[in-house]
Amino acid sequence: MRLSRTAMKCLLATFLVTSSVVAEEWKPIPRVLPPMGIKLPDADRRKIETADSALAARIKAFAQSGKPVDLLPDVEIYEKAARFALLDQEFYSEKDVAVAMGEIATGNRRLDELEAGKPQWPTQHGQFVRGYRSEIDGTVEPYGLEIPDDLDLTKPMPLYVWLHGRGDKDTDLNFIHGREGRKGQIHPADAIVLHAYGRSCLGFKSAGETDVFEAIAAAERAYPIDQNRMVLMGFSMGGAGAWHLGAHYADRFCAVHAGAGFVDVVKYQHVKPENFPAWYEQKLWGDYDVPDYVRNLFNVPMVAYGGEIDPQRASSEIMAEAFKAEGHELTRIVGPKMPHKYDPASLADIMRRMDDAVKAGRNQFPKTLSLQTRTLRYNKMFWASLTELTEHWLDSRLDADAIDATHINITTKNVAGFSLTSPWADLGADRQIEVRIDGEAVLVPVLAFRDKGARFHKTSGRWTLLTEPSAYPPGTLVKSPGLQGPIDDIFMTPFLVVTPSAPCASEPVQKWVDFELRHFHDRWRATFRGELRMKKDTDVTAADIAKYNLVLWGDRSSNGVIAKVIGRIPMKTRPADPKTISVTGKPVNSMLVTIYPNPLNPSRYIVLNSGPTFREANDHTNSLQNPKLPDWALLDISEQPDGKSAGKVLDAGFYDESWQVKNH
Repeated sequence: MRLSRTAMKCLLATFLVTSSVVAEEWKPIPRVLPPMGIKLPDADRRKIETADSALAARIKAFAQSGKPVDLLPDVEIYEKAARFALLDQEFYSEKDVAVAMGEIATGNRRLDELEAGKPQWPTQHGQFVRGYRSEIDGTVEPYGLEIPDDLDLTKPMPLYVWLHGRGDKDTDLNFIHGREGRKGQIHPADAIVLHAYGRSCLGFKSAGETDVFEAIAAAERAYPIDQNRMVLMGFSMGGAGAWHLGAHYADRFCAVHAGAGFVDVVKYQHVKPENFPAWYEQKLWGDYDVPDYVRNLFNVPMVAYGGEIDPQRASSEIMAEAFKAEGHELTRIVGPKMPHKYDPASLADIMRRMDDAVKAGRNQFPKTLSLQTRTLRYNKMFWASLTELTEHWLDSRLDADAIDATHINITTKNVAGFSLTSPWADLGADRQIEVRIDGEAVLVPVLAFRDKGARFHKTSGRWTLLTEPSAYPPGTLVKSPGLQGPIDDIFMTPFLVVTPSAPCASEPVQKWVDFELRHFHDRWRATFRGELRMKKDTDVTAADIAKYNLVLWGDRSSNGVIAKVIGRIPMKTRPADPKTISVTGKPVNSMLVTIYPNPLNPSRYIVLNSGPTFREANDHTNSLQNPKLPDWALLDISEQPDGKSAGKVLDAGFYDESWQVKNH
């Protein structure tokens, strides 16, 4: 569901019942990303608004015309770029007026071609931009392409995914302008280069991580991409992104290159132990800190680069130590006397290595593999997938060795369940495969490897082959891939924001909800480059509950969906009087924020009263754009929320593997 600007204003007005009080007492939190731009002269602003509104009207008419709309995002990205720049004052020089008008003109030209049934850009070569509609929020997002002039677009081709460096002003308008007509740093002769936007400046984490793979999927729909010849590369912030995505998704690529960047929080930020944050935030470093995932990089050719005098060379040094600690050696290239950039010889060497990996291609079923994680969000490597951990946020490993067609050795650490899929399913149906898990032999019929694969579960210290869909009785909640938290996990998935249709039980709760919901809405647009998919609680349908993860705002008095689910969420204290206390059962100056399987549809999440938990104070460096709250937290909401937190944390923690409150 995408709302017009008028509809969005009406919806916000519905629940901001105390907005005048909030505006007087609680001032908006200053934005960091993107920075505030210049104020346009009225005439220039009216010119852009008029042109953009006209393009928006044409897009709407085309969408309702009954003609195919699969290429419409390639037009909508231009309308969105100008509209966001207007809404959030994202013009940084007088030249940006011409840029905006030029992009609106490009959108109109593409729409002319669509209306005529003769779109030209799908077969275009050179440097240009396309778009896709994100599953996360329904927003259109851009991605750049570089296609060599003589590349045959009818034959399977490699894809080089390039991740850009940090640009605080890298709005849609500027990203599109920069990617049209300007070549990037790498120029493979027989491949497409995809420039991922990553939702601007999120370090290719959170929704920016999802953006990379949604952009790849869009390119795969548009061109015959060879999935076994896909390379991941990046420099600076893009290097950090390549480290992160390469380590977490090593089986997706035939080679990974990371130039400079960062790989952790503590060493990059020089954080001393006496300045460490809360214990749960330290655990959550394990979401992205690359050394915690180093063994995954043993599955793919990995090449690191750092300039000799570049402080960010430290990333490759840290990872070289992590490789060495596990008995491996990292391929490192150092640019002689280079600051924060490539020297031509080093870049040429890197490209030769990437090209060699492309020629070799990716082996989808390697004989051996290593899988390392701390969360089931990142649970897969080639033909092995973790389905259950003994405890989240601890070092968890699975190493596999297919000795021959009928013998597989598996060793695990902190793993309670896993599955295997492999080519062995092609053996005769009467054959058995011996899977030796941590020294214990389990005989598995070949048929078990078909469909979803053979699944194994650890019970009372022993491994068994599962013959039922689950190791638990129906209705049992267990943390599983894509349903494991923390709060921020929901913002990498399709979600619907459910707003209250009635007043909250108390003025303090109402005031806080009004402020934080407005902050979430504005921050998602400006910093996450998206538009929230929103509905009032009274408009939520069974189809919405089936399709989306729900972000619920308000309390049981104001939001009917919260009233239906709140009694089924475990809390240390239960509500006693809903008229005088918040959903947590605490006094009205506290609020529960949490993620939990939706009691109305346990295959989806609900989140109560939270947007992304990293905020403006963390936007000055991408290394701090990490989850700040665990699965649940109790916030003091009596003070003005700021760029660090929505409220002082009174208590917080993770649910256990059965989604129950545990001691900490």
